Amino acid sequence: MMELQLSRVDYTVMGVVNKNCLRLLPAAVPKEPQKVAIADTDGILQVFSVRKDDIQLHFKTLPGPAITSLKVAGASGTVNDKVFIAAGNEVKGYTKKGKLFLVFDSGMTEDINSMFVLGNELFLCGKHVFNHYRDCKEVGSYLCGDTIVDVTAFYMLKNGRLTSLIACEGRMIRVLEHARVTASMEVESSPTVLHIHEDDDSRTVLFGTVDGRIGILDVESLQGFQRWLITNEKNASSIICIESYDMSGGGTKNLILGRQDGNIEIYNVNMHDEMDKTSLIFLENCNECIMSLQCGIVATKGYDEVLAVTYSGRIFGLTTQVTDANFDGSTGSYVFTTDASTKISKLKGDIEELHAKLNKEREKYQEATLGNMMELSAISLIPINATVIFPLHTERNYIIFFKFILDRKTASYLLSLEAPTPIEHILIECNAKIDLLDVEKNTAVISYSETANLKGSSQLLATYRCQLNTNRIELKIQSTEGEKGLLQAYVSPVLQPRCSRLLQFDIKALSLHYRVNEYSDLNRPFSVIKFKGTFSLAEIHNWISQCLPEVPGRPQMSEQCFELFFQSSLLDSILICTYKKSEAEFRSDNLTTLCVLKEVLSVEATNKKTKIDISLVINDQCIDHILKMVEPKLLEHKQFLRDKELFDALNELEIAEEDNVKYLSEKYRAILQKKSELVEHFKTYPDYLDRLYDSILNLLTSYNKLKGLQLSRQKIEDLKRNLENYSFDDLIDVFKSGTACR
Repeated sequence: MMELQLSRVDYTVMGVVNKNCLRLLPAAVPKEPQKVAIADTDGILQVFSVRKDDIQLHFKTLPGPAITSLKVAGASGTVNDKVFIAAGNEVKGYTKKGKLFLVFDSGMTEDINSMFVLGNELFLCGKHVFNHYRDCKEVGSYLCGDTIVDVTAFYMLKNGRLTSLIACEGRMIRVLEHARVTASMEVESSPTVLHIHEDDDSRTVLFGTVDGRIGILDVESLQGFQRWLITNEKNASSIICIESYDMSGGGTKNLILGRQDGNIEIYNVNMHDEMDKTSLIFLENCNECIMSLQCGIVATKGYDEVLAVTYSGRIFGLTTQVTDANFDGSTGSYVFTTDASTKISKLKGDIEELHAKLNKEREKYQEATLGNMMELSAISLIPINATVIFPLHTERNYIIFFKFILDRKTASYLLSLEAPTPIEHILIECNAKIDLLDVEKNTAVISYSETANLKGSSQLLATYRCQLNTNRIELKIQSTEGEKGLLQAYVSPVLQPRCSRLLQFDIKALSLHYRVNEYSDLNRPFSVIKFKGTFSLAEIHNWISQCLPEVPGRPQMSEQCFELFFQSSLLDSILICTYKKSEAEFRSDNLTTLCVLKEVLSVEATNKKTKIDISLVINDQCIDHILKMVEPKLLEHKQFLRDKELFDALNELEIAEEDNVKYLSEKYRAILQKKSELVEHFKTYPDYLDRLYDSILNLLTSYNKLKGLQLSRQKIEDLKRNLENYSFDDLIDVFKSGTACR
């Protein structure tokens, strides 16, 4: 049950915004309304305030390069009332009245993606570069092999030393002093945002992840990851922004989260007591990605509110003020004051004026199209906010906002597409074997087209027709390991002239694997495949990135030998990649993984005309190990399937009525009571048992292929029959029997 009641108030609309581009300026007098600073991808910075429900603009800059970050800071010991923006590789500073007092060219070779300002200390991060400046003079830099997603800094409580943190996509948060890494903190999921939670003279470092969790870091003693504060298993949507503020009025700060799926959540938290469970006290969904959050007093004196901005630039507040005070419960209608009626009339007049301007521009456009001048009608590039596991074929990160997300629980991907204008339809085309699954939040109508008569190698062609005023859509993708592919999404908004935006995503050959930071299970049997040749470290690193997701953009050139660990989300098998110049070794307990690697890397080497030697050591114990590891999942899903068949049969007999249920045995009554559990299971895991069957069949195929044996049709039939009537010993006999011929 929600404990906090907030009312939504819409303020204004900006252009498309990046994350961390909304800030509140401190008020001159406590409890007075604060000014709002907002920046968008058109390069426009605005500072405004709200007075009696009207927007009062204090200053607005001219358009320019896309603004990627906005911070509010001030000199040590002064009020944080200076606005800093980052665009390209340049930082500008403005006073609260709009005076430009700083233009700083960082000299970075990469565009600034994230920024933090602390007094006279400036921290700038590109995709791989971290730079530290003091009084606009560089004091240190660090080149990171991972992609940097966020940066923050603070002074240590114990020794007062300046410390900075960078969150990296490779499931790592690095601690830096004087631009040197003093600690690398491994976390279970890729971080998306860093946040310093300060309350009651204590400081806690928090981070959000791509799978929707909030974790606590122990930075003061450099112990690394401490615990999960919010697990939120029901919502795996990415955390985009975090804020701390006392919204409930209890004297301690609440935690406010903004998610990629449009959720704004407020929690009661206890950072120091692990036994004190975190509780959700407020939830609001706006159906658009929340790019930034701020808490304070915005519209009405003395009333706190959560100010949020969405991807398309909608700015709204969730206020503690009761907004339905004019509601007359007896008549079921609102009673408006004279001032409110005047405002409504003014708004109606503004809307009519906008309609007149729109019609005038349309007429002007129609006249231009009928002319004889050789002019082309074109539309600017449509910004699309996309979240997917596969890397996009684009470098314009301020237009395409993407992360790498894998739902390990279901071994599937969630592709989320969002546009600032309503989407009419989306065409999905792929040249690899993938399945599109139902998503509860998706209201679009899907239709499939035949691909047999199409030119090329398309294996999937589907169209999503969106409902009216749909800006955001989620697609669930289920891929099959073993082949690379390219997924293409043609997004067509409701615009004139007709246009479409093409997005392309790489499907990796081992797409169901995810990267882990370490491996500690020494009892697993491993098979090994080794590659030796004339390739460089950069080449073998690139080949591996063509096969596996979440591979860092570049290897650490300072290291002689590079090592990566991966785990399968479907079978829980392990892959260890160890490689250096001219040599690479891959160890796995899953022979299918090694077989796919062998084929993909051989093709990559052939395309590069690089000579390689391949050696293979097969451990037969890997077969017993994998089958034993899959067995619990196999038996669990087979039991669910049997229960569902019995449940459907009981429903057909219309035996669910109370008078008939009492004649059933305990077993059948228990099955009828499992209705919601069965529905939820098959909604979460559609065709999961078939996927396990296919994985075991692929294991048999790979085992014979690596042994140089030809797989007989009889052995495949024996395997399928033994999977239906499961017996571990019989399954092992199928793998190791001599029915395969050379």
